[in-house]
Amino acid sequence: MSVDQARPSSNGSAVGNARPTAALTAAKSSRPRSRRAGRWWTPWLFLAPALILFVYFKFIPMANAITMSFQEVQPYLGNKWVGTDNYRTVLTDDGFREAAWHTVVLAVGQTAGCLVLGLALALLMEGQSKRLGFIRSAAFLPVVVPIAVVAELWRIMYHPTADGMINSVLGLFGSSPSGFINDPHSSMASIMVTGIWRGAPYDMMIFLAGLGSVDRGLYEAAKVDGASRFQRVRHVTVPGLRSVFSILFVLAAIRGLRVFTEVFLLTNGGPDGSTEVVMTLIYKLGLEQNRLGVGAAGAVLLFLATLVLTVCVHLFRRRGNE
Repeated sequence: MSVDQARPSSNGSAVGNARPTAALTAAKSSRPRSRRAGRWWTPWLFLAPALILFVYFKFIPMANAITMSFQEVQPYLGNKWVGTDNYRTVLTDDGFREAAWHTVVLAVGQTAGCLVLGLALALLMEGQSKRLGFIRSAAFLPVVVPIAVVAELWRIMYHPTADGMINSVLGLFGSSPSGFINDPHSSMASIMVTGIWRGAPYDMMIFLAGLGSVDRGLYEAAKVDGASRFQRVRHVTVPGLRSVFSILFVLAAIRGLRVFTEVFLLTNGGPDGSTEVVMTLIYKLGLEQNRLGVGAAGAVLLFLATLVLTVCVHLFRRRGNE
């Protein structure tokens, strides 16, 4: 038999041996995939406890609040369907419009103050030194302190007499004592300062994380071109933190729109309604005046305003990226 006659038989046997091997390999590789595909529910099993808590304590109460906003809530007597009357009452009430304006002013002031102060602190504390780690922890302390403790601390410092803590410091510079939270003209600014003091360290930590992604070569190039420190921050640092700014803006704005605890503990909306915000007004309508339907309508409107703000910032961010 010649070599040419034997060659096809050898090739045929090789191909024949390769086919079962490939089939076995495919079968073995498909078994783990089928097993993993059959266990798609495993992650959901681990998430189930948290999801149950979220549904029971968050989503079901939200659905009930939306339903209550269209009803006149009468405990033990049965709720009465009133349609959009609660929303009409809220939107036409002068007190609610004034509280909404106070909320917007407080949210804008706290958002701007937290972003500016947080960026300044991040720039001052950027680095790898061990001492900076201790200083960062100390600066972050207001965030982890309970808000009730923070409010009580600032209420003591805002004592309106001349021997109050802050008034004593101001007296060293010849300033007369201020009423702070007891004065309608300065109460809103005083609460704003408290919110900035507590929220700026949180923004600082996120800015510190974002500064690590800024290209250091751009700083060197700007320095070679003769740019000052302020110019490097303006033209290199701020553009490099654009995505961080958008995220922090949304978080700070939501935090400002939903402000309640510090206002409730410091002034409870006073004096003379100068610090009344939407959340404190909803609390008073629902739990003090027993107008739960009107309070639920105000809460739904606040949720919609927060949702619209978040969506607008997201769309603006996507358009900027394009």
